[in-house]
Amino acid sequence: MAEHKVVVIGAGMAGLVSALQLAHAGLAVTVIDKASAPGGKVRQLMPGGVPVDSGPTVFTMRWVFDQIMASVGTRLESQLSIHPLNVLARHFWEDGSQLDLFADPTQSLDAVARWAGPAEAKRFAHFCQTAREVYDALEGPFIKSASPTMAHMMSTLGPRGLATLASVGPMRSLWHSLGRHFQDPRLRQLFARYATYCGSSPWEAPATLMLIAQVEMDGVWSVQGGMHALASCLMRLGQARGVNYVFNTECERIECHQGRINGVRLSSGDSLRADSVVFNGDIAALRKGLLGPLAQKATHGKVPPRSLSAITWSMHAPTGGMALDRHNVFFQRDYASEFEDIFAQERLPQSPTVYVCAQDRGLGDAPSGPERLLCLVNAPARGDRRVSDEAIEACTRSAEALMARSGLQLSLEPSASCIRTTPHGFHQLYPATGGALYGQATHGWMAAFARPNARTQAPGLYLAGGSVHPGPGVPMAAMSGQLAAAALMADLGLTSLSRRAATSGGTLTH
Repeated sequence: MAEHKVVVIGAGMAGLVSALQLAHAGLAVTVIDKASAPGGKVRQLMPGGVPVDSGPTVFTMRWVFDQIMASVGTRLESQLSIHPLNVLARHFWEDGSQLDLFADPTQSLDAVARWAGPAEAKRFAHFCQTAREVYDALEGPFIKSASPTMAHMMSTLGPRGLATLASVGPMRSLWHSLGRHFQDPRLRQLFARYATYCGSSPWEAPATLMLIAQVEMDGVWSVQGGMHALASCLMRLGQARGVNYVFNTECERIECHQGRINGVRLSSGDSLRADSVVFNGDIAALRKGLLGPLAQKATHGKVPPRSLSAITWSMHAPTGGMALDRHNVFFQRDYASEFEDIFAQERLPQSPTVYVCAQDRGLGDAPSGPERLLCLVNAPARGDRRVSDEAIEACTRSAEALMARSGLQLSLEPSASCIRTTPHGFHQLYPATGGALYGQATHGWMAAFARPNARTQAPGLYLAGGSVHPGPGVPMAAMSGQLAAAALMADLGLTSLSRRAATSGGTLTH
């Protein structure tokens, strides 16, 4: 099938996976991306000349990548050095309290008991069991399904799965459901944060998102070289199978003939012939018509609400005053105000939660000098509108003050060693999104079924990435890449991946 040409638009996680699997099946694949390196949102910045992961920082659902590697005849361990983290995350509150959650569930249970008392530890254990049951119920009929529908999911859940969903109350919000599990407001706040992993508000997201807690309890890993090493690994494997990567080149239009995809036009003015196109970008760009009328028609429908954006600081800087772990979260008292500001008022939060990824911690001795850090606060996806410097400065000072009240000494002042990215910056990186980092917000029970699937109404056009099913996050995006490749191959009559002889592949940088 080498005569069948595929162009993958976007070298994000989904595009890299699609390209790898399609090339392994024998198709001729070219990947184009306007960036200078692979990864998409899994990006790396260089504050002070030091490489810092500046996108997703949490490696979970390892089994997804085990499957991807197996599908192309290799193993994850032979391609990357990965290590499980003992501490899943360290959490801080303004009252001086601190709670670590561990990979070992017994350690977590003991920590909660010491921190909040035995009664709350018992409630925590019940919550963990419920999260496990929700994940087990939804993994097959929703997460792994190529095209999930409410009717199909309900018909395949079985009595036990239906009972689990009924007990959770899928029509409830995550925040409401957590109030039924915990009396300690801090634990409610901690697990409500998982809604933000999908770019959503805990007050609007469905209770079923508690399954994210199980995803983390199944294990969090550190990747040597950072998350960007995963993207580089996928590209390297693609090159060995003949994938051609073209960077610093933007796709201006998806071209068609007689209603079928037949190529792409590049910003250079050149065109690439393509029998099929995999679009690994935010579907908002297609809906906006940025890549031509056929792609726009193929993605018509109601425009969903945008997910969260963020302000991030990629840093190489010293810290002081307290001991960080790899993943750290600083909570403020009035959690509801953050989401009222972002989603109702469409403004930067006056009292943001702060996430700090200390990328040199978690596996050994703490660094003695400057360390690699990514700091993040949630923000509204309004990067296509001007946000005043004063508002950004106020949000920054509030984040610094929260960390200081918890004991962390850290300056967020932009400098050669601190690169700040705002929603406007993310909007420029991901056009038509307003800076939304997770596609559409998962608000309401039916929102999960509103994400597009891999196939479109345009013959030859397939979708992959965090804005389509099964949703945002590195493993989910990788799964969407698998689903796009599988759909394309099925439409060609290819029912399985076939090992082929390795051929040379190259990387073009214009």
